[in-house]
Amino acid sequence: MDEKKAAILGEIPRLRRYARALTRNGSRCDDLVQDTLVRALAKEHLWQPGTNMRAWLFTIMHNQNVNAVRSAMGEGMAVEIEEQSSTLVATTDPTAAVQLHELDRALAQVPEEQRQVILLVGLEGMSYKDAAAILSVPVGTIRSRLSRGRDALRELMGMGERTVKPGPNSPFPKETAITAGVLVA
Repeated sequence: MDEKKAAILGEIPRLRRYARALTRNGSRCDDLVQDTLVRALAKEHLWQPGTNMRAWLFTIMHNQNVNAVRSAMGEGMAVEIEEQSSTLVATTDPTAAVQLHELDRALAQVPEEQRQVILLVGLEGMSYKDAAAILSVPVGTIRSRLSRGRDALRELMGMGERTVKPGPNSPFPKETAITAGVLVA
């Protein structure tokens, strides 16, 4: 197997995590990842060496998801948004499990364009520049959507205004420790 194919296959866990959070549906998640991988392998000659493979794959996934949603809307199919995931929590701390469940429910209520940015930056740890490239919008739009999305999440989770400025030496309040990457930045 050549290096490109190995790099593509190495991104499958991240692709699955993003697809699961984006679609909120196990079978749609699997279909989206499969469609993304098929497209990436068919178009691997278009990937430019020296560029970010993960960003390229996430761009393909984003476009595949947009096409699938448009197709479903055109066919009049209902898209299940409220399917709950019992696989999100991998901890024995019951308060952490409750917080993750609350975050999952709140994310479902945030507009999709804000949710996409929150997932790319907060969950996947992508830079604003990479997220902007994936979603084909300016970096300023990423910042705006991220800020509005985080504010909406805080409100939906009853956390109020952000009280801690981000930074390497800033401890997070206890109640936001589990969701810090998504809610604080």
